[in-house]
Amino acid sequence: MILCCGEALIDMIPEKSASGQTAFVPHPGGAVFNTAIALGRLEIKTGMLTGLSTDLFGVQLEQALAASSVDATPSIRSDLPTTLAFVQLDEGQATYTFYDENSAGRMLDSPDIPELTPAVEALFFGGISLAVEPCADAYADLLVRYARQKVIMIDPNIRPGFIRDDARYRQRLDRMLRSADIVKVSDEDLDWILPGPQSLREKSQAIMGLGVSVVLVTRGTKGAVGFTASGLDVSVPGLSVRVVDTVGAGDTFNAGVLAILQESGALQRDTIAQVSEGTLAKALALGAQTAAITVSRAGANPPRRDELLV
Repeated sequence: MILCCGEALIDMIPEKSASGQTAFVPHPGGAVFNTAIALGRLEIKTGMLTGLSTDLFGVQLEQALAASSVDATPSIRSDLPTTLAFVQLDEGQATYTFYDENSAGRMLDSPDIPELTPAVEALFFGGISLAVEPCADAYADLLVRYARQKVIMIDPNIRPGFIRDDARYRQRLDRMLRSADIVKVSDEDLDWILPGPQSLREKSQAIMGLGVSVVLVTRGTKGAVGFTASGLDVSVPGLSVRVVDTVGAGDTFNAGVLAILQESGALQRDTIAQVSEGTLAKALALGAQTAAITVSRAGANPPRRDELLV
């Protein structure tokens, strides 16, 4: 099982009402939630560890996980409210306003998280859950606890406007990167983590210098590139599609990559560092394909296996 650890929230997506006014419609979302849903739809055994509310939105989230065959059993329930993210779209590009104070997800703490079962082979972390406390520290503690036991992937999905204490966030992120096996970043994320004129390759090599085996960099319409500590440099082009919005694109990319690594047997502690060029290329290609399908329709709506070309 791949266990996705991080936020599950409600994206309030703007739509025109019958009267012509803009209304907000609740859609299950959150970066880590989206990756879990996408993995489930790709028929990969997947679990979700998050703070789930027992309110009406929490019920909606749990029903959405079940509908995509994601096991929500590891999640921790409480009667605190669900995080809401109001989405604004500008030519398909999404920006967010979050309502997250004292939420079920944000208030998750290290003592709340139980020991993981042997069925969990890999852990995925990311999103805003790495930026807000106390849950950010809880996820960091969980990651470090299982590093060197299970394969760890992290996608920081950095939102600078969401970070209240830059130094504290960078310190936590550095701790997590040093214990990760796979790091996925956008080119913008990479420039935020490592400001300066260095190339994508040089910055990726700096991250691998922390002990990371694989660094994946997405570049929007320019495609994606993967670097490995063993010396591989693999790239795939972007796919040309009509973009409805970009909600969930990177999250779905992560699922495509993880699906191929899991199916190929590379998502293991003793194999990930030596992933082959062919497997990495196939993983990047599926990541790009699934992301392209997601951006071609409204909201984070990842494809199912039977929608894929491969």
